[in-house]
Amino acid sequence: MIALGIAHFGAFLLACLTLNLTPGLDTFYILARSGREGRAVGFAAALGINAGCVVHTAAAALGVSAILMTSALAFTLLKYLGAAYLVWIGLRMLLSRATARRPTTMRGQGMGAAFRQGMLTNVLNPKVALFYLAFLPQFVVPQAGHPQWALLVLGVSFIGTGLSWSLVLALLGGHIYRLLLTRPSLGRWMDRFCGTVLLGFGLRLAIQRQG
Repeated sequence: MIALGIAHFGAFLLACLTLNLTPGLDTFYILARSGREGRAVGFAAALGINAGCVVHTAAAALGVSAILMTSALAFTLLKYLGAAYLVWIGLRMLLSRATARRPTTMRGQGMGAAFRQGMLTNVLNPKVALFYLAFLPQFVVPQAGHPQWALLVLGVSFIGTGLSWSLVLALLGGHIYRLLLTRPSLGRWMDRFCGTVLLGFGLRLAIQRQG
């Protein structure tokens, strides 16, 4: 990997695995969608989230993420867009009725919505963009002739480990889904819990500072 301008690639992969195993918004979102609508929807949510990571990887390689580090206005705009989106999803889950989502009629629509929401939730989170900018360059050789290629390889590697774990989460969520089919009241409580947590993530993102 030295030829590509990457240093300590093994340590990088170990760090990626550790970060992916740490519960966060992405973990919770995949489990919520998979548990409520089935593993296929969970897979779509996982693919959407990792599609957002592709956007952040490209942005980091092209230097767009650097703007977020230096521009308070850009950071603030993206932060509030992401926060508003999370609050909107949370409120929909809190206010929705159990009869409004039936797997037999909403499955296809659910997959598309899960992918779009997963991708937008990830793309509109400035914390993710700043993470990419702060984390990936630590493993790029300072004298690398083309650091953007090194950043791309590191980003794709991070996405690979993240996608693998995301698919495992979607499979676990499918088991939760089957349990919800036999216990509708549990589904209503899950909606309330999921909506509350998403609201919390949105509010936390809204008050997050740039520094």
